[in-house]
Amino acid sequence: MSEVLVIGATGTTGSRVAAFLRERGVPVRTASRGQGAHVRFDWAQRATHAPALRGVSAVYLVAPAGVTDPAPLVQPFLEEAVRQGVRRVVQLSSSAVPEGAAGLGQVHRLVRTAMPEWAVLRPSWFMQNFTGHTLAVRERDGELLSATGDARVAFVDAADIAAVAGHALTDEVPHNTGHILTGPEALSYDDVAAVLSRREGKPVRHRAVSVAELARHFAERGMPDDYAGMLAAYDEAIRDGSEDRVTDAVERVTGRPPRRFSW
Repeated sequence: MSEVLVIGATGTTGSRVAAFLRERGVPVRTASRGQGAHVRFDWAQRATHAPALRGVSAVYLVAPAGVTDPAPLVQPFLEEAVRQGVRRVVQLSSSAVPEGAAGLGQVHRLVRTAMPEWAVLRPSWFMQNFTGHTLAVRERDGELLSATGDARVAFVDAADIAAVAGHALTDEVPHNTGHILTGPEALSYDDVAAVLSRREGKPVRHRAVSVAELARHFAERGMPDDYAGMLAAYDEAIRDGSEDRVTDAVERVTGRPPRRFSW
């Protein structure tokens, strides 16, 4: 097959998608605003879109981060993809955002209606949110912040998301559906704190905050105010039970069970 374009190839899922494809001998074209990718790609600069798409058969699409309404940036890209004969797009969305909802839900609709072959991945919250540079939920060492109360989330490993994406990009029969991706168990943030305490060998505790306080926390760490407010509001939905579910999608697509958080 011709190359698969991986947008956001230096990110949490994009880097893993690229690795998954390479391990299976699939030609990969990585795209990113930063260095280290095959082609430079910037959602806000349409001149970068056509060269990135030239000659590819499928695209792993990660919408622009920190933008509450990414659809106006994504739509011309998809139109260019169709013009160039791209057959398949696999979009990273969120389990918190159904098709047609504001933000990623609008991108979901665009992908489904614009592309001949498609899949939309709707993962629950990433396990990797608690490690490395994505650690926005930690105020300081030893403390997790959330507005979720004692509600539970089936956190999913980014490697499992990448495996589903890899299959959706390369399976002979297009998936043409949305996949809600979760880990095998739903945990509260108190449960997560207990797991991290064991792993790190030092106490980690969960501090419950209000949605407004969590939004301020995100904004103080550089997120645009509107995006910080939107992200914090997801915790309110979690508190109401929106993420207390486990699906079989990872195993159904990849043939193996998803990784447990409490390893």
